Amino acid sequence: MEKINFIATSPTELADLINEGLKNHVENLINQFSEQDKTAKDFLTRKETADFFGVSLVTLHDWNKKGLITPLKMGNRTYYKRSELVKSLLNSNNRAS
Repeated sequence: MEKINFIATSPTELADLINEGLKNHVENLINQFSEQDKTAKDFLTRKETADFFGVSLVTLHDWNKKGLITPLKMGNRTYYKRSELVKSLLNSNNRAS
């Protein structure tokens, strides 16, 4: 790791160095998430969805009844669309207030 002498660095230069480091870190995170999205399944089973949220199947059923998440049915199977789950997770803060 490089050592930086803060005494000889102006506040503007220090801010630029921090911004550059953060920019690289954020770009790496974005690339990681986009790669995960490409390999992730679009539809999850009930068990996978419960694991995704870290809840039990009973809680998942309760959320279905309350309309917090929307299941998709095919025959006797139940699936959840990953993008809808993420959307409902992001919107959960709006419902709580």
